[in-house]
Amino acid sequence: MKNKVQFQKGYSLIDFMNDYGSEEQCRKALFKWKWPQGYICPECGGQSYCTLKTRPVFQCNQCHHQHSLTSTTIFASTKLPLTTWFLAIHLLTQAKTGLSGLALGRQLGVSYNTAWSIKQKVMQVMKERDDSKPLSGVIQLDDVYWGGESRGGKRGRGSPKKHPLLQQYLLTHKAIRLR
Repeated sequence: MKNKVQFQKGYSLIDFMNDYGSEEQCRKALFKWKWPQGYICPECGGQSYCTLKTRPVFQCNQCHHQHSLTSTTIFASTKLPLTTWFLAIHLLTQAKTGLSGLALGRQLGVSYNTAWSIKQKVMQVMKERDDSKPLSGVIQLDDVYWGGESRGGKRGRGSPKKHPLLQQYLLTHKAIRLR
């Protein structure tokens, strides 16, 4: 029987491009995520707005406060198109073994420094999201052993120089007694 998690349907690059391939599609998606119940002014709570012709900002019709779609988001003050950011998020979240800053830069067509910065920001947002939703219920863990390669002697789990990682962590931090 196939593992349901391992063989779940993915989100292909073609599906991604159909959903977020243009700047307008990305802007519409971001607007919907930022204001799921429709526009609400962050200053006065007004629900009526207009967009300026000279700059891409929203202006509240009640208090005249102006703000951009990207303000208060990971994309604030960026000069990159949203399509680049969305593609970076897709690539980082779909890569099974991770993606280096160098590889991300090549995929996006940006410099290493830019790719590294994007990756760090995306990873920080993912961490903050994970921190706000701790694990609960039944949690399954796979075993991991810590220890470097050594010549001679027994290999693998039975090696005297390898230690179960979770067990070592718990013993070191006295978080739990193993029976």
